[in-house]
Formats: sequence, C-alpha cells, structure tokens
Amino acid sequence: MFDYAIVKQVKRKPKAMVGALRKIMIIFAVIFILLGIMISQGFMLPGFLLVLLYFGYDVYSQKEYEYRLADRKLTIEVILGKRYRKTAHILELSEMEVTAPNRHESVAKYRKDAGGEKLPKFDYTSYEENTPYYTMIIMENRRKIKLLLDLDEEMLQTMKRWYPEKVFLV
Repeated sequence: MFDYAIVKQVKRKPKAMVGALRKIMIIFAVIFILLGIMISQGFMLPGFLLVLLYFGYDVYSQKEYEYRLADRKLTIEVILGKRYRKTAHILELSEMEVTAPNRHESVAKYRKDAGGEKLPKFDYTSYEENTPYYTMIIMENRRKIKLLLDLDEEMLQTMKRWYPEKVFLV
C-alpha cells in the first residue's frame, strides 16, 4: 500500500473594513507618538499600545486552514497571520457519522434552523460565495462535533471510496 497525503489549503476571506481599520490604527499610533515627542510624553503610551494592538490584530485577522487527509485520518490546522500554526483537530475517519453538502437531507437534523440535535460547531470554510462547503459529523474525544469544511474533489472521492455509506456528494 502506498502512503500519501492529500493536502488542501483554505484561505478565509477577510471581513469588510479590515484594511480601513488597520490604516486607522497606524495613523492614530503615529499621531500619538508624534504628540508624545512634541507635546507630552503621556501620549507615548497610547501610541505604543496602538502599535501592539495593530500587530495582534494583524495576526488574528488573517486565517488560513490546512486539511490533511492521510492514513484514514483528517488533520485540520489553523494558520494565523501566515506565521503561527496550531493543530485544531486530528480526526479518525472511522468515527465519522456523515459527510454531506450543507443542505443535504442526511445532515438536516444537525442544522440550527431544523431544530434537531445541537452539536458544537467548528467552521473552517473560506466564506467564498461560489465555493460549496460540506458538513461533517464526527466523534472527537467521545463527543460528537459538527465541522464545516471546503473539501475538494480529490478528498471527497477518497473519503467516498473508503466510506461509501457515510459520504454523500453533490
């Protein structure tokens, strides 16, 4: 048997006004630091705090996700600010209950508006309007969770080949 991994990178679409907020933060930081140099040193602290806030906001406003499918395991990693990576989930696909398009009848009882079973939800989608996303219901650490994922065709076909009764395609 060959060992290989299927990897997909998903970049989350930035929210509206992110760029404008960054520019405003930098402008105010420069103004406060200049006021601190020219008028009073009391303005320096807010200026430096705005610079720190900017760098923190920069990291947490840029999110990417990496899905890795290997050895019947799905690993989901969150990449913050293109610098910091942390593993969010390592899932055994044998524990999967269902994977289907978001509006498929097999996941209807897990939707918020259907009034069915309520599960902890983790959204790892790009928020792109033309990209279909899939709902995965799976057991993790002895509790059932709901994942929203932008799976590509290769991952879906591989999962369908492994678990044909649990994976539904469009």
